[in-house]
Amino acid sequence: MAANNGKAVLFVCLGNICRSPIAEAVFRKLATDNSVVDHWVIDSGAVSDWNVGCSPDARALACLRNHGIETDHRARQVTKDDFATFDHILCMDESNLRDLKKKASQVKNCKAKIELLGSYDPQKQLIIQDPYYGNEEDFETVYEQCVRCCKAFLENYS
Repeated sequence: MAANNGKAVLFVCLGNICRSPIAEAVFRKLATDNSVVDHWVIDSGAVSDWNVGCSPDARALACLRNHGIETDHRARQVTKDDFATFDHILCMDESNLRDLKKKASQVKNCKAKIELLGSYDPQKQLIIQDPYYGNEEDFETVYEQCVRCCKAFLENYS
């Protein structure tokens, strides 16, 4: 699974239909724009199995399209193998972080650094709130946070 020089990032949220697919698509676009996409394995997943196989939320897709980004991602649940194959697992909130650390503790060869994506936010907004029960503005807020965080993360690891 590792890319040419071993960089792999997995973005994670609760259901893998709102925040994490936005983060994945944003990071892929930034990596493409910076000509480093071939150096990365980029994916997203969920801590839950609620939406496995589903497309991202229509509002997430519309938000990405408004910024010229397309995605064909299908929701999937994080697996034990992910902890051994990804260098970085970046999640959206403290509940995700707890769930991931609990799963990681059951993996013998865990190499992933598990962190909040918001820890890279230059505006210090640590938590990326779930927009599912919100409106289009909430998805735009998630998008803007993801852009800031993904830019900083990419600069830190490229």
